[in-house]
Amino acid sequence: MSLEPLVRWYAAREPREQRVLRVGAVVAPLLLVLVGLTLLQRAGAALEHRVAAKQKDLAWIRAVVPTVAAAGPGRAADSEQTLVQIVDRSINESGLATVVTGALPEGEKTLKVQFEKAPFNNLLAWVKRLAEQQGLRIKAASIDAAGEPGTVNASFTVSDGG
Repeated sequence: MSLEPLVRWYAAREPREQRVLRVGAVVAPLLLVLVGLTLLQRAGAALEHRVAAKQKDLAWIRAVVPTVAAAGPGRAADSEQTLVQIVDRSINESGLATVVTGALPEGEKTLKVQFEKAPFNNLLAWVKRLAEQQGLRIKAASIDAAGEPGTVNASFTVSDGG
């Protein structure tokens, strides 16, 4: 590709038009760079805000763990319902029935429950309900982000503690 036609076209312009083209050739790339940097700065600020919110959530979870752990075992054993029935009812009451992907007994007094794309706040309410209303405890938990803000994939090992 030859630049000769472009050079002839430029030479045929009036001096004033040539000045505008020269200034434009310098200013246009600078504007593109400035716009790009501004977009990157905004994206970085948004990510910093998300990290701060996640750190705040983590601090809250760490503060709540001792309360949930100290809720005490045993009330489920007094009930005439099985552990599976109690957990199932509490899952329904917490609005989590549609996101349960599995519930496997691990012995008489332990049940592993898995959730996929569950609302995080609903899961916390469910854990609280198990501890406060049923006397159940969480022996183990695994929680990972599910992609969408506020949703998680989680696995809980629930025990009646008896």
